[in-house]
Amino acid sequence: MKILVTGGAGFIGSALVRHIIRNTGDSVVNVDKLTYAGNLESLAEIAGSDRYAFEHVDICNRAELDRVFRQHQPQAVMHLAAESHVDRSIDGPAAFIETNIVGTYVLLEAARQYWQGLDDDAKARFRFHHISTDEVYGDLEGPEDLFTETTPYAPSSPYSASKAGSDHLVRAWLRTYGLPTLVTNCSNNYGPYHFPEKLIPLMILNALEGKPLPVYGAGNQVRDWLYVEDHARALYTVVTQGKVGETYNVGGHNEKKNIDVVHAICALLEELAPAKPAGVARYADLITHVKDRPGHDLRYAIDAGKIQRELGWAPWETFESGLRKTVQWYLDNMEWSRRVQDGSYQRERLGVGA
Repeated sequence: MKILVTGGAGFIGSALVRHIIRNTGDSVVNVDKLTYAGNLESLAEIAGSDRYAFEHVDICNRAELDRVFRQHQPQAVMHLAAESHVDRSIDGPAAFIETNIVGTYVLLEAARQYWQGLDDDAKARFRFHHISTDEVYGDLEGPEDLFTETTPYAPSSPYSASKAGSDHLVRAWLRTYGLPTLVTNCSNNYGPYHFPEKLIPLMILNALEGKPLPVYGAGNQVRDWLYVEDHARALYTVVTQGKVGETYNVGGHNEKKNIDVVHAICALLEELAPAKPAGVARYADLITHVKDRPGHDLRYAIDAGKIQRELGWAPWETFESGLRKTVQWYLDNMEWSRRVQDGSYQRERLGVGA
């Protein structure tokens, strides 16, 4: 199978592309605009594969999308391209509306036109898999409550509202036009190649540099943490085995308060990187509580029972095993992080300015 992956140079997208090339016989066409979050260095190990192709294309560019579909003739689309950082959506929501809503609409229309031109057998096999977030559900009140596939949408931020809008578009294109779509909603991802503004890599890298570890409010926000390689397996399982029209929630079964995540990172660094920066007695001493952000959801938690029952997927990593792998990866790949932090990965990447 040939799979068109949008946003394949991003954090989750690159994990998915690496998984497909490493572990299946399928091929990938990676369509990515290469915004700040897109980094081709995250794909260096598979970039030379004859089953991998890269297209430097914005999903809002209909003419280029039409060309990509005609040229590559994919059997499936896995749509991950999105603006995804909540703080950035609060400071500048326009990019989130443009990419997440308008871009998804343009991609759906390009996919629909391509799909309608296929023969009956190819039409029946085609899939459009939209990858979304648990943040569309808002937050949970009770300590035992869980998000299910039928939880009503109640997004709190411009980011989650734009993702909710894109989810609705995808389902409407199935209902109205018959485009064979599937949707997955995942919990917080973490792991190798994560952009350093996100919580876990930010804490690791700041600690190693002796910088403050900023925690919103008291740090009591609860998230369900999903190791990114477990998520990649889930996504491939859904696109190959999932039922058209269904939604599958993907979670890690690892609920943790943000403050506890930060303390766990500090404890691992005490073990794995005991040579601290000058003036730092304990990594945990760097924890600094800052003003909470507007509309900050308190608790997310996923019920991933459906995907386990129906498709046989379950996470392999516990939070402890995944976090250890993540911290060790950053310690072993400081050059990748340095190039992201100083912007050199953007200046030198292929095709910028074209």
